[in-house]
Amino acid sequence: MELKDAVKSIVSIIEDKKGEDIRVIDISEVSVIGDYFIIASGNNRSQIQAMADDIDEKLGKAGLIQKNIEGYQNANWVLMDFGDIIVHLFDQENRVFYDLERIWRDGKVLDPSSIA
Repeated sequence: MELKDAVKSIVSIIEDKKGEDIRVIDISEVSVIGDYFIIASGNNRSQIQAMADDIDEKLGKAGLIQKNIEGYQNANWVLMDFGDIIVHLFDQENRVFYDLERIWRDGKVLDPSSIA
């Protein structure tokens, strides 16, 4: 699976699970930890876990294996590492508190619908 196709797939899965405020940040020019951050919010633990489960299942079937996951049990911030793609699924409170968009503001924010 091509990297941009994987990003589009993850965004689509989050949208299908009614995730909110989805941001895709290209960090390839400002960091060596990956190429893309995908950040989204969920309204409760069950929704956040459902997004994480669906992302893992569908990307795994497409051949993109998750390297690590953190925070799944509490589900107030789930971090999913797919190598060049890092997915952050937050509850509302923790998203505001950690404010990754501000921390990674040197990255390029992409419109999810325009990823080619």
